[in-house]
Formats: sequence, structure tokens, C-alpha cells
Amino acid sequence: MSSRSKMSRRAFLGQSALIGCSLAASPLLTPVSFAAAPWDTRLVVIVLRGGMDGLDVVRPHGAPEFAALRGGLTDADKARRLDLDGFFALNPALAPLMPLWQQEDLGFVHAVSTPYRDKRSHFDGQDLLEAGTPTLSGARDGWLNRMLGQLPGVEPRTAFAIGHGEMKLLDGPVAVADWAPDADLAISPQAMQLAELVMQQDPAFHAALAEAMMLSGSGGAAERGKPHVKVAEFAAEQLSGDTRVASFSINGWDTHRQQGRNLRRALERLSDTILALRSGLGPEIWGKTAIVAMTEFGRTVRINGTGGTDHGTGGAMVLAGGAIRGGRVLGDWPGLDEADLYDRRDLMPTGDVRAPAAWLMRGLAGLDRSALERVVFPGLDMATDPGLLR
Repeated sequence: MSSRSKMSRRAFLGQSALIGCSLAASPLLTPVSFAAAPWDTRLVVIVLRGGMDGLDVVRPHGAPEFAALRGGLTDADKARRLDLDGFFALNPALAPLMPLWQQEDLGFVHAVSTPYRDKRSHFDGQDLLEAGTPTLSGARDGWLNRMLGQLPGVEPRTAFAIGHGEMKLLDGPVAVADWAPDADLAISPQAMQLAELVMQQDPAFHAALAEAMMLSGSGGAAERGKPHVKVAEFAAEQLSGDTRVASFSINGWDTHRQQGRNLRRALERLSDTILALRSGLGPEIWGKTAIVAMTEFGRTVRINGTGGTDHGTGGAMVLAGGAIRGGRVLGDWPGLDEADLYDRRDLMPTGDVRAPAAWLMRGLAGLDRSALERVVFPGLDMATDPGLLR
């Protein structure tokens, strides 16, 4: 039996065909997972699936080579340039987040990657990102689950599993809870009455039906909306209570072609998500929250023949939240001269993407550095504390 808490809601949905349920998978999101714990800070981990182009998100306009390498993608945005620090500028699609930058609730870490190299497979890259290990050999659980295993008092929350997929970040022996946002529960009034009659002798199943209907928006219980915003709102609701850790993913970062359009759409979803979390959490909880958005690898520094970029190596990670000491682009910038590139094609990774995540966990939950380097992220050298938290 899996250690992840499925509860009676999964059992209910497994019987959905009997009462006319239909499930529609979202093309944007995979399930969101939650774990409750006794400490007071909050950690949100967002996996950006597809390989986010960090060079287009946080643009090094101060690098003399950038215009020649990326002018075809960025020239149209010159009039809307969002300067960050005189060297880096923010992609205009993230303009709604500029107030967070100015309030130092938003930051970035550039030129980072997982230990994954050369093969540039989405599947292996994402698996390694979520495993948090140097290689995939023997990796059976996720680094967030191993983090929870180092802390006392962790309990699973009431679980929701509507849809399909998983967050491998939270796979492992510590029981956590699941909820997927992509349900479209179509039940007629007659079927609803029958379901309630059948389940009235089982309080757990009856509660499962009511909650599933509420979350799916059936019967007018909730308005239809952007799936990523619904995820953020639900996450904020849980984090405002006992939940302390949440993770979910946003798809759509594989920009092989027409990157200007496709990346803009993905960044708008990310911006919506962060702002919905901020709104839903409110000032007090937002001030205790750190959000980290990570991707499996970056993209090539040169544009391909279809107006996009191909799978690369070094990339960027996004940090947000009132607990973050933002207003900074961190990282050891490697340069864009051809001799400075990885394999003469990719941004050279100068930092391990796991290290900022480890420092966040040390600051938020007080984990011992040796446990982070040996257990949570085996083989990691966290190096010097970058001071990510206020």
C-alpha cells in the first residue's frame, strides 16, 4: 500500500462510473500535493515542466553578446524593457510581478541546474529534479518527502485525488495528501440524489461526494475559471490553515517554436499563480511564505530555425513570497561568449539548483545542514548561505 494518503475520496471517485461522473484532465497542471506540519512558515514548490528559458525570463541585457544571440526574440520588447538591476531585465510578460520586485518579495537565481547533463530528456530531467539526487540510480522518493522525514509532527491532511498524475517531489515513506484540480464532475440532479441516498450511511463517502462536487464546480458550487488560478487559490486556502508545504506544477515551457508567443502564455500563468497565492494568503501568511519555481533544464542560447530554442543546461529559478529577501538576481554569471558556454551551446551552470532549495528549508524549518546535504539532497554541497530569507 502506498504511504501517500488517498483517503475515501479516491475510493469514491473510483466508483464514479456508477453515478455518471466524467473526469477531464487539465492540459496545464498536474496534481497539487500538501503536507501539514507544526512550524509556522510556508514553503511552496512549483515545478515548471518543459524546460523554462531562463535567458528569456531574466534577460542579461548588460551582456554584450546577448543582443546578437537573442535579438530576434527580444527586439520587439525594447520599448517595454523592465530593468531589474542595470544588467538584467524581466520579460514583459511578468510585468504584473514588478511590484513584488520593488517590494523585495521577488527574486531570481541565474545559471543554475540540476546535476543532469547532456542527454536533455524531459522525463529524466524532471525525474532528477524531483528526486533531488545526483543521478537517477536508486532514486525512489522525492526530496520534499525526505525533508518531511527529518521533521517532527508531520501529519497527512485530508486528501483529494481527482484526475491523474503525481508529484514525485512528495513520493516516499512520509504520508502526505493529494488533490488534483482538473475534475469536471458531471452529475445530474437525479444522480446526485441517488448518490446521497446510497452514501448516507457512510459519513466519509458522503463527505467525499460533497467535497468533490464543491471542488469541481458542479451544481454551481464554484465558478469555472483558469485551472492554474484555481490551484493557487486552493493552495492558499490550505496554507492559511494547518498546511505548511505545497507543491504543484505548471506545464507549457517547452518552447521549440514561436517562443515569443508560447513563453508569454506560460509566464502569464506563472504570474497569475503567484499573485493568486499572494491574494489568497493575505498579508500575514504571505509574510511567512517562500515560493520557489524550478525547471528541469534551461535552453540553448541561440535561436533555432522556428523562432524557438532547444533543450539546454543552465537556467534560472524564481523566488517569491513575503519571507523572501528579494529584489536581487543571484548566481555566478558565467558570460555568453562562446568559450563560456556549456558545450558551446548552453548557458554554463555555475550553481546547483538544489542549493537554494536547501537553504530555504534550513531557514524555514530549521533543518540541520548535514541532514540536507546527506539525506534530503544526497551529495549536495550547499556552499555559502546566499541569504534568501528575511
